[in-house]
Amino acid sequence: MKISIAKTAGFCMGVRRAVDMVLDESNKAKEPIYTYGPLIHNPQVLEMLESKHIFRMDTIPESGKGIVLIRAHGVPPQDEKALADAGFTVVNATCPRVVRVQVIIDKYSKKGYDTIILGDEKHPEVIGLLGYARDKGHTVTSLDELKALPRFEKAVVVAQTTQNTKIFADIKAWCLKNVSHYEIFNTICDSTEKRQDEVRQMAGTHDAVIVVGGKFSGNTKRLAQVAAETGKPSMHIEQASEIDYESISHAQSIAITAGASTPNWIINDTCSRVEQAFREKQPGRGKVLAVLDVLMKTNIILAAGAACLTLGTAMISGAQNPGIPAVIAMFYILSMQIMNNMMTIGSDTYNKPDRAALYKQNKGWLLLVAFLSGAIGLYLAWTRGWGYFGVLLIMMLLGMSYSRAIFPSFFSGRKIYRLKDVPGSKTILIAAAWGIVTSLMPGISLKANPGLTLVAFVFATGLSFARTAFMDILAVQGDRITGRETLPILLGKKKSLKFVHYTLVATMIIPLILSVWMSPVVCGLALIPAFMFILTIRYNKDSGISANFYEFWFEFPLLFAGIIAVAG
Repeated sequence: MKISIAKTAGFCMGVRRAVDMVLDESNKAKEPIYTYGPLIHNPQVLEMLESKHIFRMDTIPESGKGIVLIRAHGVPPQDEKALADAGFTVVNATCPRVVRVQVIIDKYSKKGYDTIILGDEKHPEVIGLLGYARDKGHTVTSLDELKALPRFEKAVVVAQTTQNTKIFADIKAWCLKNVSHYEIFNTICDSTEKRQDEVRQMAGTHDAVIVVGGKFSGNTKRLAQVAAETGKPSMHIEQASEIDYESISHAQSIAITAGASTPNWIINDTCSRVEQAFREKQPGRGKVLAVLDVLMKTNIILAAGAACLTLGTAMISGAQNPGIPAVIAMFYILSMQIMNNMMTIGSDTYNKPDRAALYKQNKGWLLLVAFLSGAIGLYLAWTRGWGYFGVLLIMMLLGMSYSRAIFPSFFSGRKIYRLKDVPGSKTILIAAAWGIVTSLMPGISLKANPGLTLVAFVFATGLSFARTAFMDILAVQGDRITGRETLPILLGKKKSLKFVHYTLVATMIIPLILSVWMSPVVCGLALIPAFMFILTIRYNKDSGISANFYEFWFEFPLLFAGIIAVAG
């Protein structure tokens, strides 16, 4: 069974920008926040905004206060002025591609041109565009409607940014032949064109197509139309619960695409549900995949990776008999990761709905596992000495108090009560904890070479930092919704990804250099960051692949450290 997610699926640049703007405002503003009309055409996103007390305003009052965001579709200029005159602080979240169309219409309407818009007359974007046409705007939805219009002395032809590219191409060809004096601008967003082209290509190589997105989203409806025109079985759903599995029961490969206003969590949930449904049809292979899925979600694979990384860093530091420290690292990471997942159920609801559901349903059992793992780790640390025990206990207490108020506010204009409130603290603290528990404490306890122990610490911390930062990149949408200030939110996804690349390259170099003086087997550790680096390059080129795929293959290579250590 093959499931492919379209590279272009999900938020386009304009929608992402609008959602980011409103979430950033909500996370820092103390005054009421509204959107003028629905921010985007997706009911689940609108529900999420309401849960954060961001409400839509459909009519403009005579007076008011607070922040009002202009929707991504744009509004007529007179509406924006009326909002400002009423006393609101207006934040314009109109998509830059829509702004371009507004500018074109405004420029030509000032010169007395009639404006012809290929678009849906009642669509919010078109309503906004007509506001710039100065009562000389006309809408058409087909070539026949264009032919029915009068021949204007001078006119400009544009398109709603999410229109069908084929229809506009036909209109342009007819205009060039019959009304060559018309000014024609192809204002269809290239994102729309790419989505439509990609769904045609994917339909050619897959047995069925699922289009995910709001039923009132223009670009999503056109994607569904394009998919249906290919002749392959297709369906348009708003969320995974609407999937008609019977209609795709014979499919061996399924393509999943999504409209420009569809959030990642709905795409990921759709992919997970389809995978699970077809897993149930293959009992043998399905059970293996189901077990792996549980091992991933409960962090057992990651904890085993921590144990193996401890064995690997012992090769660097020269620590002898690191078995017990490796077990301590395993139980510590298992305990802390389960606790961390418990604290991030809110963001996981948007990033990894399936994992959030697992933790909600099995909260008691998972807390018990976390407690027992922590207790076993502390007991084993105590057998290594009070110092080992004390450091591990402090690290556990800091981990459990991450979201709790532990110190008073400071920094003018900003209140910081918890470690969680320190921008980017999660990535840094997790990386440091991994470095300490997998290399520094074992090296000191086993009286390894101090210099090489420090090098091992840098190697382990670098790997953990790269892994955590990359996971934060995958989770940036949900983290922004819940107000978590992770590295990608502070620096942006592109800069954070570059940071991850540099870290992995530096981490890769360490074992290669050490292998000159030490056993050549040490250079095998460079394969771990090298493999992670290749994954990040792939993500940069194709971020549409399921987040579960990247998470598994970013954690699984840590097990190679143990294999290399045993082989050495």
